[in-house]
Amino acid sequence: MRHTDIWRGLDAIAEHHEMSVSGLARLAGLDPTSFNKSKRESRDGRARWPSTESLARVLEAVDMGFDDFARLVEGRLSITAPLLGFAQAGSDGFFDDAGFPIDAGWERVRFPGVDQEDGLYALEISGNSMEPAYRAGDRIIVSPATQIHLGDRVVAKTVAGEVMAKTLQRQSAKAIELASLNPDHALRTFRPSEIAWMARILWVSQ
Repeated sequence: MRHTDIWRGLDAIAEHHEMSVSGLARLAGLDPTSFNKSKRESRDGRARWPSTESLARVLEAVDMGFDDFARLVEGRLSITAPLLGFAQAGSDGFFDDAGFPIDAGWERVRFPGVDQEDGLYALEISGNSMEPAYRAGDRIIVSPATQIHLGDRVVAKTVAGEVMAKTLQRQSAKAIELASLNPDHALRTFRPSEIAWMARILWVSQ
């Protein structure tokens, strides 16, 4: 990955989140001038690289892995996905039994973030149970086809129709534990028969 690739990737993240590179630096807890054009070359014209720590803090702030950042730099991360609000997601007619979207009544929006499209969809967050990672109004890209591991952030729908964004804390033949990132919300425990489906969260647009 070249010097210009890194800076182009940072510019793309800032653009996607509808902020300046100074705003992106502030979001990551960095000096607002860290990514300014003047910081990308020395006075004698030599290339300057952002520090590994700075890049890591940006990726953490936007909940993005380095592999996804590399694909973003290569221009392979722009998809069009159906979008639905959380308030609608519990209604019938939007998902099949496996959690894949049924193409009816969805708005379609363009996102960077992943390099596959099959089955992907976007949900707009409501409520505060996933703060500070996800806030009301954030849009998450969800993949029902991606394998889920303990510790992954997921969207789960119960048989009763409740849809929630949580972290998969434990899964066994007897119980599924879903944790909120917000400590004010208690751990939720379900019998496997009470969960209609779960799908992994891949990307968040803040």
